[in-house]
Amino acid sequence: MTDYPIKSPRKLIEVALPLDAINAACAYEKMPGIGAHPRGIHLWWARRPLAAARAILFAQLVNDPGYQQGGGFKYGMNKKDAATERARLFKIIEDLVKWENSTNEEVLDRARAEIRRSWQEVCELNKEHPQAAELFNPDKLPAFHDPFAGGGAIPLEAQRLGLESYASDLNPVAVLINKAMIEIPPKFAGRPPVGPDPEQKEGSKLALTRSWPGATGLAEDVRRYGAWMRAEAHRRIGHLYPDVEITTEMAKERPDLKPLVGKKVAVIAWLWARTIKSPNPAFSHVEVPLASNFILANKEGKEAFVQPVIDGDKFHFAVKIGTPTLDAAAGTKASGANFRCLISGVPIAAEYIRKEAQNGRMGQRLMAIVAEGIRGRIYLTPDQESENIARSAIPDWKPDIEFFQQALGFRVGNYGMSKWSDLFTPRQLVSLTTLSDIVGEARERIRQDAISYGLPNDGKALDAGGTGALAYAEALSVYLAFAVDRCADFSNSVTRWVPGNQKVMNLFGKQTLSMTWDYPEAAILANTVGGFGPASEYIADCIEKLSPSASGFSTQADAQTQVVSRHKMVSTDPPYYDNIGYADLSDFFYIWLRRSLRSVFPSTLATMTVPKNEELVATPIRHGSKDDAELFFLDGMTQVIHNLSDKAHPEGPITIYYAFKQSAN
Repeated sequence: MTDYPIKSPRKLIEVALPLDAINAACAYEKMPGIGAHPRGIHLWWARRPLAAARAILFAQLVNDPGYQQGGGFKYGMNKKDAATERARLFKIIEDLVKWENSTNEEVLDRARAEIRRSWQEVCELNKEHPQAAELFNPDKLPAFHDPFAGGGAIPLEAQRLGLESYASDLNPVAVLINKAMIEIPPKFAGRPPVGPDPEQKEGSKLALTRSWPGATGLAEDVRRYGAWMRAEAHRRIGHLYPDVEITTEMAKERPDLKPLVGKKVAVIAWLWARTIKSPNPAFSHVEVPLASNFILANKEGKEAFVQPVIDGDKFHFAVKIGTPTLDAAAGTKASGANFRCLISGVPIAAEYIRKEAQNGRMGQRLMAIVAEGIRGRIYLTPDQESENIARSAIPDWKPDIEFFQQALGFRVGNYGMSKWSDLFTPRQLVSLTTLSDIVGEARERIRQDAISYGLPNDGKALDAGGTGALAYAEALSVYLAFAVDRCADFSNSVTRWVPGNQKVMNLFGKQTLSMTWDYPEAAILANTVGGFGPASEYIADCIEKLSPSASGFSTQADAQTQVVSRHKMVSTDPPYYDNIGYADLSDFFYIWLRRSLRSVFPSTLATMTVPKNEELVATPIRHGSKDDAELFFLDGMTQVIHNLSDKAHPEGPITIYYAFKQSAN
């Protein structure tokens, strides 16, 4: 960087941190039920807690008050005074990391003031440096860069602390997430929404009396156009998601259904079991279910389960209310991927199931229908009409793109799934493609509304730095496309039904692609988990948790060769050897984002799939052997560290998050 010596006081992170407070805040942030969180804008794997990122960045940028000398300068105070001052800084961190203070401007301003004070001290110490004008401007904080930006936690917190924030990643999905987190919100901060107010007549302008601080106006437009998209999708494909009318016959043995007779109830999910031809020669014509269990709800007093009713070589499913039987808890599963024939009881070996699935002979059978009752979920016995409606869906587009079946965490290839389209039912494909296409239509609608509202009709795109009507429409369409991605995470055939809280569990609860034998098909147009309406509402709520106090920029770049880090403070969370195959996993979302947003980000979304060859993950199957994969990873990470050391700002330390995994030996 420079041969001229840098006068750099030790930073707080090099001396001490209030670890107990930071750990407690990180644990709290991971608890369920804390509400909207920036991570909810789009799923990413193994994100750092915001509290940890905020604390590390603050301590990385703030000078330790202890006395220091040598290297041509003196700094700090005696031990007693330094301890008192350090305790004051610790108190700032303790307040800073609390979840409820994430958008507390008084707390954030105290932290920002300390960062500015430390920076000005550094600038004063280095005012004689020959590059002082470039490197040590006391009126401008140094910019920040994260070369493995991923889900954006660290760049977001750098921006929250007042630094101009730069994020880069090789993965285009990560690039778009960071655009949504740090680049888009500052561009449109403080602006009112342009969409028609749902509480006023269509086409009327919102009264200008309300203020829209930060990203609240942006979030409100995500809600408004998300609601429009859902209504438009319902107009086109609502026939695939009909309500169910409760009849007298349905309620004959179901007291819980009697108050609903004659009424239509909204379906929130259909529960399916995969099927395979029985290996018993006497019943080889029968497709028998592969069900892990038949339990629908297990909350005390509200239990429900599926009971198979066998009639010779035929069977059907009936929903029962009350304590589940032992057979219901067992389903047709024996162990692992081994099952038993529902009709004859003979074992069905895992190898037989794999062979049948790979030959395209795995089917599915509707087990139950989940609907919204008067006081919670109700479960209905399936009928042929419901199956027929599901099977009537014919998608006009499929993501028929092969995935890498030996990728880290991928466990569905043995069951006949080789393309991304294989993970979805026809109805799910119709719904997701319809919503993806409507994103483009919403973009044009937003542009017209923005022009009517008074935004400049300059034709300058978001990717070209625009902030007018076109750029705003493209920005909003990013979040709407993210809502489609959120639906895809809940609307595929490898999700799970959870009897405890009676809801659909999304595919990526873990960073794997694992097989499920019985799965829920969420009603994507319903007001429920997995529905597009709740998805767009939730993303809007998460946007309001951002704090766009400084500019942000997100670009696609390889960490080994990037030049973004030049003269910037650096903190990063690199890939963890072979823990997570980010590129392979994120293709699941990339196929939908590319369909919705390719015209907005033509260069970022140019490739058919996410780039993988340069990804710094030690995948033996991709690199030939375990040793070759390790060499690839170590050589690449060494190059990254050299690149950062050469380009990062010479005054402050670089911080790197890393999980150390010790071998058993």
